[in-house]
This record gives sequence, C-alpha cells and structure tokens, in this order.
Amino acid sequence: MFLDYILDHYHNPRRRGKLEDADVVLKGGNPGCGDVVIIYIRKGEDGRVEVSFEGEGCTVSQACASITCDFANGKTVEEIKNLDYKFLEEHIGDEILKTRFKCATLALDTLKSAISGL
Repeated sequence: MFLDYILDHYHNPRRRGKLEDADVVLKGGNPGCGDVVIIYIRKGEDGRVEVSFEGEGCTVSQACASITCDFANGKTVEEIKNLDYKFLEEHIGDEILKTRFKCATLALDTLKSAISGL
C-alpha cells in the first residue's frame, strides 16, 4: 500500500516547481547519496503558506518531497513547525522511514528549517 503511494508521488509529483515570488527559498541535500531538495515558501496575508519544491535524487527523497509539500501547502507556519517524523511514518510507513531515513526526511527537515525564516 505504501509503495504504490510513494511511486505515485514520485511519478506524479504534487507541488513540484519553482514558486515565483517566494518569501523563503532553502536548498537541502544529502551529500552521501546526492539527493537535493529546494523548498519554496510564500506566506499569504491570511497566515497560511504556499509551498513547492524542486529537486533530484532517489525515489524516496523526491516522493517524500511531494508528500511533504502537498501536505504542508495551505497550513500555517505554526502547523508546519509542529510536524514531526510521525507525519512521514503515517504516509510512507515505518519500514521505509527507518531504512531510508535521510532520504525520507530531507524535505521535511528542509521545510522546517525554511519555515523558521518567516
């Protein structure tokens, strides 16, 4: 079940692409494996954010970037600050999270670092 979900996000990424007029842009990466994610955030007047990403790397890192940005889009800064790895475990399963931890958490960690800039 999780594998199909991950593959769908990899082949049909949500929120992928440069966000024009972003308030914050942050690049994150895993030097050991070459995964790269660039997170774009724009904060609206209502306090909710628009989020997108660009990147390259393995299936897990790019699918998790899609999952993370899709989930975070429209949330408040505070809601994003409160996201933790449990969010990823619920979406990709604990086996993939444990075995591919750096790949799976790259986008979430980068998003949380980027959101602190707002």
